Amino acid sequence: MFAYKSILCATDFSQNCSQAFKRAAELARAYGAKLTLMHVVEYFPEQRSNEWIEREGEDPKDFEQRKAQEGLDKLAGQVDIDVDQEIRFTNQSAKHEIIRYADEHGIDLIVVASHGQHGILPEVGSTTHALTYRAPCDVLVVRATE
Repeated sequence: MFAYKSILCATDFSQNCSQAFKRAAELARAYGAKLTLMHVVEYFPEQRSNEWIEREGEDPKDFEQRKAQEGLDKLAGQVDIDVDQEIRFTNQSAKHEIIRYADEHGIDLIVVASHGQHGILPEVGSTTHALTYRAPCDVLVVRATE
């Protein structure tokens, strides 16, 4: 039986991502795997929530870094295992950065929620859809529950 050694859980902080992260943590615990929680900040996303607008005079990158770190800390605090945290900035899509990171760091499994903030496909988000076809490793899509 194959044992995962390095698991990456990518999050956009949407409601469904908490379930995906908990599943990733369960798998990391079961396999004794390293778990990395990642959030990718796209420099010029087409849509930005009002919650993600920086204060006047605050550097946008610093603001995005702070908000992402708060979100990762909150998620990581939900489990009782060590979790590495990664915040990545890219001028490309989140899916591109997730795939690049997984390839460069020997990730065995990527865990994502079935639908995130920017999903345009009816069943899964566009990032999730791309990961299932292009990732260099297994991808677990955690179904959102009502």
